[in-house]
Amino acid sequence: MSGQNSDPMVELKRRAAEEAAAMVQDGMAVGLGTGSTAALMIDALGRRWADGLRFVGIPTSERSAEQARALGITLVDFSTHARLDLAIDGADEVERGSLDLIKGLGGALLREKIVAAAARRFVVIVDEGKLVDHLGSRSPVPVEVTPFGWESTARQLGELGARVALRIKRDGELFVTDGGNLILDCAFGPIEDPRALEAAIGDIVGVIESGLFVHRTSEVIVAGRQGLTRLVAA
Repeated sequence: MSGQNSDPMVELKRRAAEEAAAMVQDGMAVGLGTGSTAALMIDALGRRWADGLRFVGIPTSERSAEQARALGITLVDFSTHARLDLAIDGADEVERGSLDLIKGLGGALLREKIVAAAARRFVVIVDEGKLVDHLGSRSPVPVEVTPFGWESTARQLGELGARVALRIKRDGELFVTDGGNLILDCAFGPIEDPRALEAAIGDIVGVIESGLFVHRTSEVIVAGRQGLTRLVAA
């Protein structure tokens, strides 16, 4: 941890994570995101838990669940908490103005989207390099698909204009999500109409969910070289 402090951007991301964690109040039900920035937020919540804050969390991945449990945070599921007061997560791209997102490069997009949809407020933490004028400018759109027939699903995604790549881990094995599914990374280039594309992707049989998060974000906390900035949707 101490080695990370030499990187000023990591320290700014930690401050952003702490600011998001400060939104959690006693008695809340909170969605716990996945990824490097979300992990900083869970660490911050762990420190607040140690100081006496009490809330319950629903994690968006097994690794976030493991981290939260190690910090003593009480975890629940949707059988007891169908609605969340707040969800906090990172993102791979944030579109300026709309605050629409691309998420899922960490492979947890389905659970992340379920949690975001169940939250009264969805707060996103990013560094300034994740801000774009149009979604798709830098990142592909991850699409979670069923293993059965993924080749057919990939062909249909290609017909929407994407360059489609099956996600493979560094060891050469298929990337498999916590739900047992595959990820197709779909490079569309700059996306003019994210809502229409999200709907078109969702219409393909074999698609479970896409990493396009349209009109879901309440607020974004941006860590930049000049400090922290808070954005709300235009």
